[in-house]
Amino acid sequence: MGTVLFPFKTIMKKRHEQKLVLLAIGLLLLFNIPFVLSYSNPNLIFGIPVFYMVVFLICMVSIGISFYIIKKFHE
Repeated sequence: MGTVLFPFKTIMKKRHEQKLVLLAIGLLLLFNIPFVLSYSNPNLIFGIPVFYMVVFLICMVSIGISFYIIKKFHE
């Protein structure tokens, strides 16, 4: 399975793959309709609607976590 995700010769360890899969499942749950509707309110944070701020922050955190997992893979 590691060669499908990363076509180069090294194979990712199972625990790193499992962490990425858990991150993807967590993101699916966070962007589920009930959670998205709970972010949708008329309040503003620094002039930006809460919905856009939450979506941006979730994306930035998930990118950071993915980067950290991939970086540990290459050590």
